[in-house]
Amino acid sequence: GEAAGGDRWVARSTDPRRGGSPDVERARLEADRRARGKLRRYSAANGLNRLITCTYRGGGCHDPRELRRDVGAFFRRLRVRTGGEAFPYAWVPEWHRSGHGLHVHAGVGSFIAKGVIEESWRHGFVDIRLMGSRDGATVLHEARAAAGYLAKYIGKDVGEGVEPGLHRYEVAQGFQPAAVEFVAISAEEALDAASGYIGGEPDAVWRPDEDQWDGPPVLWARWPMARRDAS
Repeated sequence: GEAAGGDRWVARSTDPRRGGSPDVERARLEADRRARGKLRRYSAANGLNRLITCTYRGGGCHDPRELRRDVGAFFRRLRVRTGGEAFPYAWVPEWHRSGHGLHVHAGVGSFIAKGVIEESWRHGFVDIRLMGSRDGATVLHEARAAAGYLAKYIGKDVGEGVEPGLHRYEVAQGFQPAAVEFVAISAEEALDAASGYIGGEPDAVWRPDEDQWDGPPVLWARWPMARRDAS
């Protein structure tokens, strides 16, 4: 239920191969933006509308690699305790403001009893809640709300929370949404093709303000529904 695109012929002025110098800060912000978009689309495509938070007791955890080992074991135990079938999930680390160390926020697509989560985590306090629930809200709306919450932690303490070689977020493998590409001679034509494929009009379309945008021409759109056989 989401699309993004831009003109292919435009080259970035900061490309060192074209005589420019790399902009490190812009590259970091662009990487954060791409990661947020991928996380949002993964969460929406898989209906990850419930948010799990897992913390550490005692002195906490201050090692990002130890955290990843613990989270991997957590999801393996959770899979066993929920029937043994693989299921989609996404998680992001966050540094606790009080200096307690790291904790985890994870999105899942179905209710899991708090006791089952506690038995699977084993390191401290846990919580699970449905996000974005309101009258008329669909699973897609709820999943986008949960994804927005998860995505805000990407880039938020990246210098401290993500060591070289570690991802900004992690997801269950095998549940990535499929991308469908439309090529057209204008943004409007491409948007019409995407709308026809999805089966409705977008409820949000964004174009950058040219006076405040130094990147290539881009267009982003979001639909209130998504095709069942593709996203």
